Amino acid sequence: MKLKNYFNYLMKPILWGILLGAIFILTPKIYKSATDKTSYLPAIISYSEAVKKSAPAVVNIYSQQYIDSSVGTKQQLQPTGLGSGIILDKRGFILTNYHVISQADQILIALQDGRLFTATVVGSDQITDLTVLHIDGEDLPVIPQNPNYTPEVGDAVLAIGNPYNLGQTITQGIISATGRGGLSATGRQDFIQTDAAINEGNSGGALINSRGELVGINTSEFHTGAQNVTYGISFAIPYQLANHVMQSLIKYGRVIRGSLGIQAENLDPLLARLWGLEAKNSIIVKSISDGGPAQKAGMRKNDIILKVDGQDAVNLIVTMDKIAKITPGTKTKITVLRSGKEKELEVVIGEFQG
Repeated sequence: MKLKNYFNYLMKPILWGILLGAIFILTPKIYKSATDKTSYLPAIISYSEAVKKSAPAVVNIYSQQYIDSSVGTKQQLQPTGLGSGIILDKRGFILTNYHVISQADQILIALQDGRLFTATVVGSDQITDLTVLHIDGEDLPVIPQNPNYTPEVGDAVLAIGNPYNLGQTITQGIISATGRGGLSATGRQDFIQTDAAINEGNSGGALINSRGELVGINTSEFHTGAQNVTYGISFAIPYQLANHVMQSLIKYGRVIRGSLGIQAENLDPLLARLWGLEAKNSIIVKSISDGGPAQKAGMRKNDIILKVDGQDAVNLIVTMDKIAKITPGTKTKITVLRSGKEKELEVVIGEFQG
């Protein structure tokens, strides 16, 4: 018993000493760890990865035109236009705006890696203001594309281009609106609206999302009729439409569009209520081309188009775009409202003549 008490008498101070020593040694490390956590800065919000993926595929476009020389009779090539373009295919196909190269006799393409090419025109579509160019090159960068991505209002976007020939520039904003119609020369196409800055030289450049995927092709700034200065209102052609046009131009050299041979308008809300309809789900026929597909099928002026192939006629642009994508010669069922009664017509789609 005495031996046990003696052992406890010796061991307790030793154990306490070990415990205190451990606390003394570990306390600075624990304090430092706690201090590091409290002083940790939040992660930097950056789109650098998205830019790295997409920016190399956005090219500078320089249009040149033959102009009479002031000395002698020989014409000389002079720079006449500036814009941007996007490499969408490793075979060297570049998409840009038609207005960027419309007056060009020679088109030069400058890549971000310093390479310079002379481009050829594959085809142009003035309705959508799009042109496909081609260059011969190896290991060409291609912009990321996601056909399943649907632009949403509030999505962060970046505009990439060469404004005023300053060199490739990135501007940031959000998607302000989608489905902006009636702004093109034909009024037949929707735009994406963004507040990312788009200036002269940005036309034909890329609008990308935060993953670096192509959202649209930058095409214009907004100008009021009085030419008032506006800020934060710019437009881009949606990728899905642009890609459809590009593939058609590559395959056929032109864009083949289906047509009903009619002129139509969105149904007036008041008239829609009188008919017990939702204005956003129907359009009204204002005129019909003689001998056109609609006339041959028995469609009449003031018919209200309710459905195309069983799907609601949501609005004029969506409906006309759906018809434009139907191959000419295809039989299509059109549901109309006439004198208060629904009637189904079978129309053989014709080819749109722009």
